[in-house]
Amino acid sequence: MKFRILTILLSLFLVGQNVLASPFNAKAKTKRIPAGTQFSIQLLNPISSIGGYQGKEFSAVLLSDQSSDSDVILPMGSLVRGSILRVVPTRRLSKGAIVYLDFDHVVAPNGRQLPLSMSIVGRSDLTYDGGLTTSRGYGDAMKQSWQTTKKIAKTSTDWGNDTFEDVAGGYLRIITLPLSAIGGGIGGGGYYVYSAAANAIKKGKDVNIPNGEVLKVILTQPVDVPVI
Repeated sequence: MKFRILTILLSLFLVGQNVLASPFNAKAKTKRIPAGTQFSIQLLNPISSIGGYQGKEFSAVLLSDQSSDSDVILPMGSLVRGSILRVVPTRRLSKGAIVYLDFDHVVAPNGRQLPLSMSIVGRSDLTYDGGLTTSRGYGDAMKQSWQTTKKIAKTSTDWGNDTFEDVAGGYLRIITLPLSAIGGGIGGGGYYVYSAAANAIKKGKDVNIPNGEVLKVILTQPVDVPVI
């Protein structure tokens, strides 16, 4: 009798395991989100090259409904999971760190984990192979230095023009404006020369993407979502 009860219980357990572990039925109804679809996700965890390591997981949520044939098949708020694929540390010549992300799966409304293949798009800090960085190297650092140089020169010129606008009927600006422009040029030029040497020696900055950052992504492979 005891043996018979144990046999029944074991059979029920195996049936339950088979139901839970059964693969998705190929005949079940699905709807497809095609490759090339672009949408936005919001990070639930910060991502950083400091302390970041291969395999470190992160999560994000969809910021809009994904529809097919006018039906919402992945609602806004659906969970996307991924991990850090690789981290390249900062280097000399102002080369910033690079973080590569791997988007693993999205959780469908029925709880199934659907594999994802997608890439980040639309960011100025992307490398040619899809990584996130702060600076691609010396050239990028000098472009930033040139913008600062122009800002120094403009600020100095504006000061000479605006400060004495109401003094002596504004005629004093005939003297102060050229002087402030020359001073701004010298100051900006000095900064540029200094930064040229400094950018060649120093390392670039680390990648720090805060919690709540919105990433635009594009599907590189279609996603078939099971529907009820």
